[in-house]
Amino acid sequence: MKTPDLPLTLYVDMACPLCAREIHWLRRHADPARLVLVDISSEAFDPAPLGRSLEALQQCLHARSARGEWLTGIDATLWSWRAAGVGGWVAPLGWRPLRPVFRLVYRLFTLARPHLAWLPHPDGGRRCKEVCPGDERGRR
Repeated sequence: MKTPDLPLTLYVDMACPLCAREIHWLRRHADPARLVLVDISSEAFDPAPLGRSLEALQQCLHARSARGEWLTGIDATLWSWRAAGVGGWVAPLGWRPLRPVFRLVYRLFTLARPHLAWLPHPDGGRRCKEVCPGDERGRR
């Protein structure tokens, strides 16, 4: 696994309660020169220049290196945490023998995520009910 060029841009769904909690934590530790966080649930966000659909970005975590290389799923998680300087917490994601297990667990999480809209959001609201894919009231 090749180290991506920094800064790494992480495309995050801040409307998702679990995602928002992780990103709030990462934001406190990350140097913005190494990790750039982009909220894909923002009204101002336009995925068109990225060549990815909003639905694809919502389906699983995406990160893009300074060179334009895409990382998704557990790779996006691993390298974003490393870019934030807290990679020790997720080091097992890089262990080759365990990667198939982590990929499966991540895939199951992506299937369950739309059904987690009932969780309280760290900003005090329940914005996920408004924007999570799979929610019948979703605006996108």
